[in-house]
Amino acid sequence: MNQDTIHGQWKQLAGNIRQKWGKLTDDDLKVAEGDAEYLAGRLQERYGIAHDEAERQVRDFERSLRH
Repeated sequence: MNQDTIHGQWKQLAGNIRQKWGKLTDDDLKVAEGDAEYLAGRLQERYGIAHDEAERQVRDFERSLRH
């Protein structure tokens, strides 16, 4: 799934994202609006994980949407 698709379906995906990463706020999701890099940065901050790990989690999430 590419960035345009994620951006276009962001409102629908926000619920799935909240389930997966409950520490993200509504404001985090509103600002992210499909920006995977921003989302990874927020995950890094909220969960105290390395940036590489946060990016991996976002990529894995994107892959899961394809199935």
